[in-house]
Amino acid sequence: MTQQPFELPHFYMPYPARLNPHLDEARAHSTEWAREMGMLEGSGVWEQADLEAHDYGLLCAYTHPECDGPALSLITDWYVWVFFFDDHFLEIFKRTQDRAGGKAYLDRLPLFMPMELSTPTPEPQNPVEAGLADLWKRTVPSMSADWRRRFAVATEHLLNESLWELSNINEGRVANPVEYIEMRRKVGGAPWSSGLVEFATAEVPASVAESRPLRVLMETFSDAVHLRNDLFSYQREVEDEGELSNGVLVLETFFGCTTQEAADTVNDVLTSRLHQFEHTALTEVPALALEKGLTPAEVAAVAAYTQGLQDWQSGGHEWHMRSSRYMNERAESTAPWKGLTGAGTSAADIGALLAAAGAERLRAYTHVPFQKVGPSLLPDFYMPFQVELSPHLKPTRTRLTEWMHRMGMLQEGVWDEDKLAAYDLPLCSAGLDPDATPEALDLSAQWLAWGTYGDDYYPLVFGHRRDLAAARLTTQRLAACMPLDGEEATVPLNGMERGLADLWVRTTADMTPESRRVLKDAVNVMTESWVWELSNQLQNRIPDPVDYLEMRRATFGADLTLGLCRMGNGPAVPPEVYRSGPVRSLENAAVDYACLLNDVFSYQKEIEYEGEIHNAILVVQNFFGIDYPTALAVVHDLMTQRMQQFEHVAAHELPIVYEDFGLSDEAREAMGNYVVDLQNWLAGILNWHREVARYKAEYLARRAHGFLPDRAPAVPVLS
Repeated sequence: MTQQPFELPHFYMPYPARLNPHLDEARAHSTEWAREMGMLEGSGVWEQADLEAHDYGLLCAYTHPECDGPALSLITDWYVWVFFFDDHFLEIFKRTQDRAGGKAYLDRLPLFMPMELSTPTPEPQNPVEAGLADLWKRTVPSMSADWRRRFAVATEHLLNESLWELSNINEGRVANPVEYIEMRRKVGGAPWSSGLVEFATAEVPASVAESRPLRVLMETFSDAVHLRNDLFSYQREVEDEGELSNGVLVLETFFGCTTQEAADTVNDVLTSRLHQFEHTALTEVPALALEKGLTPAEVAAVAAYTQGLQDWQSGGHEWHMRSSRYMNERAESTAPWKGLTGAGTSAADIGALLAAAGAERLRAYTHVPFQKVGPSLLPDFYMPFQVELSPHLKPTRTRLTEWMHRMGMLQEGVWDEDKLAAYDLPLCSAGLDPDATPEALDLSAQWLAWGTYGDDYYPLVFGHRRDLAAARLTTQRLAACMPLDGEEATVPLNGMERGLADLWVRTTADMTPESRRVLKDAVNVMTESWVWELSNQLQNRIPDPVDYLEMRRATFGADLTLGLCRMGNGPAVPPEVYRSGPVRSLENAAVDYACLLNDVFSYQKEIEYEGEIHNAILVVQNFFGIDYPTALAVVHDLMTQRMQQFEHVAAHELPIVYEDFGLSDEAREAMGNYVVDLQNWLAGILNWHREVARYKAEYLARRAHGFLPDRAPAVPVLS
């Protein structure tokens, strides 16, 4: 017997697993179906004994306990197909390191998922194509066009991102933790699984399917499923297959710790993700239902879907405990209370389970604000790019002050001229875009000033008043200041609205309707994320680490600033290039570096003077139970790896994107310029943080003491 590389931890799983009574029917059907599709004898991948040992019928019977027999059989066929694809791709392309062949293989598969069944499809050339064609025809007739679109996208991500895994094997490269979580969602297939949960339970209403709460339910579900799988599959994937995409290996490499320590940390992250799922389901989803005016039937559908995701968590765990595919010896039960057959038989286990889960959950709500922590400690930042400054900086400073006065943002008690000068947003713009014209530099500085002002305004005005309703109303009104299709804009009532309305008109004057929509969505993402921060502030809740890092991009205004960077590239670069995995990876690495950089510089300002809880160092301190210097070291290491990832993607992955999309010389030059823009963006942001007074201890002691504006914000009174 091969020795296990670590002992499996005790898993947090509060939902009891249930078994679908149609298990035998699904097992028999899926075996015959797999043989009919050519997946068994003769495939070179599986024999019937392999399929029986993996027991996907048991997996689906546990993860979908309430659907009827035909639905369970169809879902089981989908899982047989996706696991066969995984092993088929491994044997043919990963083991042979054949990226070109793998890409050609993957490029054909979307052809078998037409939105309309009347659309002709190619003749299948292998069992994967045959299986997908058959499954699509049997599944989509009962589902809406919105579901078809979302499920097809999830399926394409699951398939195409296998190339990312193959590229990482080619390079012998282990991902960093943030990159891994993002890409694992696509490669691991849990977003795809959530689509089948909808098929088995109820379709999520299209009006909320793309909302943050529903997205977080799916992503926390995905992360927990994947991290659990990583723990059970480490021995097979890492030791047998040479796989580098495994969460235990990722943390083992990042922290330089033992395999057991990495496994225990993966389990801690898994538990945190489940806590985030529960928090979202119990707080954000009900608020969303009220905000969107969902009907009782739609609320019931969301509830059924949520329960379906819970069933998948518990059922998936039970299957991992039983399948020969995984390392599961000596694994402890997740539900000790099921064994309560005698007095006191499991009391100790229950007490330990509840104490551990409760302590971790409670810690997020017990932070004491305004603790003295300063001054902020600044490490030796890794920055491979040199800053350049626009020669138009000085006059832009003067014009920004005039514009802020004209908009009324220096008369509301939040900022004054002293603060505006201390924050010196034109210096940031001068580094972000050193080649900008005077007019473009003015516009950039005004956008930065408006966004920074709003970021200060929300917690100061609404947070201290604990007025979430007014914050939501303000956010709605800001969205109305950005008309898309010729509708009349909202009449501004205060400086923030006036500033946005002015910026919108000047920025979008020559934009296409689609570009205006993208820009408006980017601004809305940022302003809505400020409401998310307020909600956590009112609960005194330190966010989950993964949720924090992802939402930090929104609170930082990443989509807005990246969109403004892209504007200069014109139509040469197709939109699908920007949506590709490597380009998003490049952008996210840059944005994460900038966000974490800001958290390092602003630690004293936020923790000591503002009572803030949204800071990566504090999030890491809280999650790992460590002190400030140790947490800073973790954040600094992550920053360095994000920058190194930026360099890696630019040097090694973008050239493959250019080839994959057949980009013209003009488009390649535009993408090269975009990379330079991002490099300037990164160097300019670091230079700005180092130079401005906003984060310096002496300035904070003089100006950062909390105060309230002398009047309430100018918004309509709700009747």
